[in-house]
Amino acid sequence: MIRKLLIANRGEIACRIIRTCREMGIATVAVYSDADADALHVEMADEAVHIGPSPASESYLNAENILRAALQTGADGIHPGYGFLSENPAFAQAVIDAAITWVGPPVSAMEAMSRKRESKLLLKGVPLLPGYEGADQSDTALIAAAHAIGYPVMIKASAGGGGKGMRRVDSEADMIEALAGARREASQAFGDDTLILEKYVINPRHIEMQILGDQHGRVIALGERECSIQRRHQKIIEETPSVALDDDLRQRMSETAVRIGQQIGYTSAGTVEFLLDSDKNFYFMEMNTRLQVEHPVTEMKLAIDLVRWQIALAEGRPLALFDEYFKEPNTRRGHSIEARIYAENPASGFLPATGTILHWGSAHGGNTHEVRMDTGVRAGSAISIHYDPMIAKAVAWGATRDEAIRRLDHLLATTICLGVQHNIAFLRRLIAHPDFAAGDLSTAFIDQHADLLEEPAAPPAAWIAAALAVETSRSGKHGANGRGGYWRNSPNRALTHRFASRDVIAEIRLTPTGAETYRVAISGPLETEFQRVRVLSQSAGQIILTIDGHRRTVIVASSGDQWWMHIDGSACMLTWVNPLPLPERARDNQASLRAPMPGQVTSVRVVSGQKVARGEVLVTIEAMKMEHRIQAPYDGVVAAVRYRVGESVQADEVLLDVTPDEPGE
Repeated sequence: MIRKLLIANRGEIACRIIRTCREMGIATVAVYSDADADALHVEMADEAVHIGPSPASESYLNAENILRAALQTGADGIHPGYGFLSENPAFAQAVIDAAITWVGPPVSAMEAMSRKRESKLLLKGVPLLPGYEGADQSDTALIAAAHAIGYPVMIKASAGGGGKGMRRVDSEADMIEALAGARREASQAFGDDTLILEKYVINPRHIEMQILGDQHGRVIALGERECSIQRRHQKIIEETPSVALDDDLRQRMSETAVRIGQQIGYTSAGTVEFLLDSDKNFYFMEMNTRLQVEHPVTEMKLAIDLVRWQIALAEGRPLALFDEYFKEPNTRRGHSIEARIYAENPASGFLPATGTILHWGSAHGGNTHEVRMDTGVRAGSAISIHYDPMIAKAVAWGATRDEAIRRLDHLLATTICLGVQHNIAFLRRLIAHPDFAAGDLSTAFIDQHADLLEEPAAPPAAWIAAALAVETSRSGKHGANGRGGYWRNSPNRALTHRFASRDVIAEIRLTPTGAETYRVAISGPLETEFQRVRVLSQSAGQIILTIDGHRRTVIVASSGDQWWMHIDGSACMLTWVNPLPLPERARDNQASLRAPMPGQVTSVRVVSGQKVARGEVLVTIEAMKMEHRIQAPYDGVVAAVRYRVGESVQADEVLLDVTPDEPGE
């Protein structure tokens, strides 16, 4: 029996494993990098060991340091979570060699499935898409294979997943650039730039099967998860059951998943992933030999704990002990759905965001039978460039799909995350879309519904609350009931503040008409007035007010001139515009191209003086294991290149200057 478990991971999955271990009576050991010294998983564990600097390659991917931590603390088991070393056969073997229980599948099964190329060559009797898994990795061989398969094709990194190293290519003219980009991204993410090709299926569904295997030769399937809603080839919504599967198709896919598990002698929890086309033909894509990010969807539907099962199976317990839990598992309990909350900007191509979370919380009051929030953050947590930007996973269950979606929407609406950009409002728009409600899904859903990316303007109550909050912060005093106020020689003079939100700048005029009561005018694009705004309560983190009789509660957090507000189930950020003139300083002209986020320059494709065309890729940046391409916004000439390959760059720093062509040139 495992008595002390080291979790070779971080963030929400480390916290989630620790919670199960507490219930089982297992002591826990966390590991952490410099960046995670004050992280939630470090605080939750019984012990924690520092394993290296912030970059994952020097800490969470450092197998030697992790093993040393396990031996130092006397841990007799290691759970790898997902990502990092979770699918690394060499690490698993090193754990076993150290006489520590590996909470995962056999090394042989991991090796068999660790590379998409080899796994497809190995499996027998499994439906596969037309593709290329050849050893010849030259551009010539891959381009010839793509021609034989027929465009469009999908380039994939053989050694990994999560959308990294993936490119859809529609013509031969785009192949060389796509291959180069996929190789770079695969090498950075997995240390292996081997690629495979697959025929690209138009508007497919992504369906995966959860399996469990014990050390006595038995493998079972626990039903499917629909993972078709994706951005950047990464899942953001997962649910079970899938509305696309009938009982016959579900049975055939389950049997295929079990057959794959049996062929490789699989034990522990694993996931077999399939593409489903419009004719209900399914094709094997890959197998993840670990716990999946979206495992709570299955847990909520079946009322089980997959981490508990992983530990039991690692201890050698047979699945027969748990047969009672798996009677008719595919139809046992209602519907569950999960949404991944990321620090990112949906309106800017889902670019990851960084920053410090100033306020985190939810009104749902903790995990229940109906709703669950898995997270590894709290107020003060930093979202850095070093790791995946996922903040949390919101999960809901209902007797029907509609009920589950409604509960998920309410959970998202009452989740307060201030201080970093995130996708909560986008997720709410997505699950409210009529096509989503109808179950009309595919991996192209987001691309086909561009209206989902349109961010609505901040409501008037947010602008009013921001102006009141600034007044309080300026006064440094609090009146009765926690209200702000300070003496002025003209008490009835309007209090005026200007704020910017994206491309909107508005002026808010608060004219006192009584004790804590104002007439409010908002100018600019909003152009609206309110006759009676009364402040009922105001503290550092919350403002309660009535606006012409409509009572509103606004959660507020600030950092410098940035004021973050949560209202109407979503968050917005307003930047206070200083009315005083700024000191003169050199400004970069409008021809400067800036970094959209912190990262490292991986390629510079132009030199000073070179002519470029609109849309041409000039620089690529790697951040959070993804490649971001900086393109020319117009035809012009490169005036200056400010960074070289390998250098780090911060968000909004100027990468290069491009002088636009004069009209008529």
